[in-house]
Amino acid sequence: MSLPGVISALFPRLRVCLISLVGLGLVLVTGCAGGSVGRSLEKSLEADPQIQNQVPSSQSPSPQPEPTAPESGGQMGPMPPADWGQPAANRVSPTAPWLARVPEDLKPYLQDWLALGWDDFKNSAFQPNQRITRGQYAKWLFTANNRCYGDQPTKRLRSAGPDSKAAFQDVPANHPDYGAIQGLAEAGIIPSSLSGSSTALSFRPEAPLTRETLVLWKVPLDTRAPLPTATVEAVKTGWGFQDAGQIDPFALRAVLADRQSGEFANILRAFGYTTLFQPKKAVTQAEAAAALWRFGGQTEGISAQELLKR
Repeated sequence: MSLPGVISALFPRLRVCLISLVGLGLVLVTGCAGGSVGRSLEKSLEADPQIQNQVPSSQSPSPQPEPTAPESGGQMGPMPPADWGQPAANRVSPTAPWLARVPEDLKPYLQDWLALGWDDFKNSAFQPNQRITRGQYAKWLFTANNRCYGDQPTKRLRSAGPDSKAAFQDVPANHPDYGAIQGLAEAGIIPSSLSGSSTALSFRPEAPLTRETLVLWKVPLDTRAPLPTATVEAVKTGWGFQDAGQIDPFALRAVLADRQSGEFANILRAFGYTTLFQPKKAVTQAEAAAALWRFGGQTEGISAQELLKR
């Protein structure tokens, strides 16, 4: 016998209703006209007025998404780009109008500087194949060193204040690049009257930067040590330069020290393989940017690419 039949047989005066709820089985609702049992059940099944006030009867409450905690090693707040920390060959780098004119071997270095947001490479004033001036390179050298060693104050250069004694006659305190040029001179990175040079009285900030001067100023910030004694024969042996005899004797020491950096040598990065150094040749802006892409020696150092991974 079915459940309603059993109930009717036991309670003939009861009115039986079965309400089928999907997924919840059967709920038995009983009532009796004028009966106390029916009135009690009907009252218990009435809707709660407090719930009716909170949720309209015509619609059900929208489910709220549960907050999710970041995965292990994740971070809250703005997330870095998906290609953050990828090698330069795989990373999507910002573009610039001049990028198409950069030689292919130098392009990765420029792309890293662009990705780091260096303003000097973002504006239209950057001309990759044009000569870079001595003043411009001094400013870049100062800036690049401090960006690479942003978390190491002991390796950062200090900008000179206006009250310092000018190291050069043609770079007064109101010169736009005075802070960088004077700071490099006071640190002994570039020869000046402060370092005892009797010939470096003028800086010539608008003169083109030469290859030997690029190496002379950059290598001391790579080695963080006095430059070695060098001879023309030592440079010929180390580099194989046919024109080693044309290199300034003071710059000769930096050229030899640069060879000790192996594949990280500034000369190889900026000028590629060559048996002619052409020490007096003007440096382009793209070549200078490539030289500044990394600081350090053969075994340890920091590059713009590594900065992007931080």
